Amino acid sequence: MIAAPLFRNSLMIVAGDQQLLKQINRMALVRQLCSAPGMSRAALSETVGLTKSTVSLLVRELMDEGWLSESALRTTGALGRRATPLHLDDSRLALLGADLGIGAARLVATNLLGEVLAERALPYDDASDAAACIAQVAQALNALTGDAALAGRTMLGVGVGLHGAVDDATGMLHIAPHLGWRNIDVTGLLRAGLAGGALAALPLFIQNEANVAALAELEFSGQRGADPLIYVSIGYGVGAGIIVNGRLLTGLYGFAGEVGHTILQQGGPPCSCGRRGCADALIGLQALLDSVYGPEQPSTPAQLERLFSAAEAGDERALAAVEAAGRNLGVLLNNLWVAFDPMCIVLGGAALRLGERFIAPGRQVLLDCASATSLPAPALRTPQFGANTIAIGGAAMARHYLMRPFADHGIGAGAQQRMA
Repeated sequence: MIAAPLFRNSLMIVAGDQQLLKQINRMALVRQLCSAPGMSRAALSETVGLTKSTVSLLVRELMDEGWLSESALRTTGALGRRATPLHLDDSRLALLGADLGIGAARLVATNLLGEVLAERALPYDDASDAAACIAQVAQALNALTGDAALAGRTMLGVGVGLHGAVDDATGMLHIAPHLGWRNIDVTGLLRAGLAGGALAALPLFIQNEANVAALAELEFSGQRGADPLIYVSIGYGVGAGIIVNGRLLTGLYGFAGEVGHTILQQGGPPCSCGRRGCADALIGLQALLDSVYGPEQPSTPAQLERLFSAAEAGDERALAAVEAAGRNLGVLLNNLWVAFDPMCIVLGGAALRLGERFIAPGRQVLLDCASATSLPAPALRTPQFGANTIAIGGAAMARHYLMRPFADHGIGAGAQQRMA
């Protein structure tokens, strides 16, 4: 199973399973060092609530396996043995991430800190053939492990971001409207493509691209005090990944965050979902293309470049459409703010190439709404990972769930045994 619900009672899981209990304790130490690098064994013992002897034993195992490393001894001023700071080891393990984008895929390998070690851009041979595209990605992932930058590293897991609605109870891609893919067993196809290679037995994690990008912000951005966090992805359509209390909010069937189909304008322009006035139909790049060039024009990468160039050159029709989309973005941001009260909203996706022409109207609408209520608006920023945001998010997703073994997300029994 790709993704069991995240809110299972961990006490029920560990009853009679000492191996899993041990793994939960090990990863509790790793997570603590993610949030507070440089803690000593004694400080970990006090913070996590494990005995000093247990912490020492688990830390030794984690160091042997490449998760943790020590730095120079730290003087505390107290008598006795000086504290040895512990950190995540960035030199011995690796995570793999993939973005199955529209027209091309992007692949990365990162260390435990999210630093990119190797990357690939992979144009599809035939974007309409889902099975062929996924087979291409599987082959490229296997090839990526042979990159010289990964020599001597152990691969931990693979995370994949998909541009569509993913049922994380089954691992099924229900629909990717801008790829034309429907009811695709991405997990099964990837497993088949990885069979017989170095990655065949690794944990595999699948999620919607906005959710994956949100996990990149949670795990790798280095931002403190940014939870709750919402990542709004604006490409041909609009989606969101929502982080609350350090967890990804996926909903009952994995469809939480499909904000592109929240209605911003009753009776507005038609949306691909069959309704009218959805955020997709007012904000997404497809809506902009339709507004500027007409819905009868093909939505090709060349046409999208034409739109970006027209906006950059100050074309009045393009600028008017971009500004209107930006104002509608502000309405969406306000709705997300009052619904989730986030500390931070991150704006990502291809539409960011439109720059402040697009973002500034949305920011102003959000600030006007905040001013009317005399409340501070949430921080608004862009991601720091550039074109690799979703692929890096895939690696972040692998780290996120590997460090939370109680979540039982995408990890088979064999993988659990190897991790323990």
